[in-house]
Parts: sequence; structure tokens; C-alpha cells
Amino acid sequence: MNAPTVIKPYDIAEHRHRYTAWAASRAASTKTCRFDVSTGKAIIEATGLHLLLAGPQLLPPPERIDTQHKIWRETAIEAANNKGLVGFGHGVAAKLINVYLKGTFVCAGHELHPNVQALHPPIDKLLLDELYDHNVGGLRAIWAQARKQRWSKFDTEQYQAVINGIRGVLTERPLWHVEAYWRGYQ
Repeated sequence: MNAPTVIKPYDIAEHRHRYTAWAASRAASTKTCRFDVSTGKAIIEATGLHLLLAGPQLLPPPERIDTQHKIWRETAIEAANNKGLVGFGHGVAAKLINVYLKGTFVCAGHELHPNVQALHPPIDKLLLDELYDHNVGGLRAIWAQARKQRWSKFDTEQYQAVINGIRGVLTERPLWHVEAYWRGYQ
């Protein structure tokens, strides 16, 4: 008779990391850039995002988020290239990062922290279509260009143009508020 297995140590930080890495990997994997959850989790870990789980005070301040986000994307792209992934550019990297941070901070009770309010929202076809259809902020031309380029194919400038458009529309509101236009929950 075998001795019963003892449950190994497990804390909420690891639980949150596993869950948000799963969600981010599922959301960011596309037809043209397929990867499994373990690969997505490894890419996230290469960026060091999991080291920020202790609290939103570890995130970059709002004035530095764009610069740091670009570094995270570049690190993720390099990690993906090292794993032989094809088509993993700034759009896919951003989606992986943004869904991870959304689950880790925005949806975890830190939505009022200034560093969390400045986090980039996940960008995808559903959001871009709604921004375009509703001409949000009078920026239909920006949303049209982004739709044409396709979120998963964004380079760094294309991605940043969408974030700048969202930031301009929301002025002083948290960037996650743009997700009022995301219809993926339906």
C-alpha cells in the first residue's frame, strides 16, 4: 500500500501566475502563431512579469509604462524566437503581456492603483471592430488602419498608435475602461 501523497506547497502568487499565464497564452495564440500554454508561460517568465505579482507598486509608473512595455515585448519576441515560434511579433507579444497583467492586477482588486490604471488593455479584432463601428473618440481613421493591419501583425509603431489613440480618448480615465467596447464576453 502506497503512502498518501502530501500536497506540495502552493501559494496565491503561484496560483495567480498559472491562471493568468493560461488565460494570456490562450488569448494570444493565433492561427498564424500557435503556441501552447507552457510555451506562453515560459515567454511570460522570460519577461520577468511574474516577479511583479507581489503588488502594483512594482509596476512601472504611468509615465514609464510605454517604455517598459516595449522592453517587455522585445524580450517576449526574443524568447519566442528562441523557441522557434514564427509570427510572434509586437501584436502577439502585447496580447500575451496585456492579458497576463489584466488578470494579475486589473481584475484582482488593484484597478484603482495609478500604475494599474496606466496598463495597456488587450487589443484584438473584436475591440478594434467596435472602436471603428462606434467611431470612438472620432478616431475612425486610426481604428480603420489598425483593423487593416490586424492586431496580431502589429509592429511596435502600429501597436503604440492604437495605445495612443485609446489614451487620447480616455484622457484621465484608466485604460482598461476601453474594454467597455470589447464584445468577446458575448
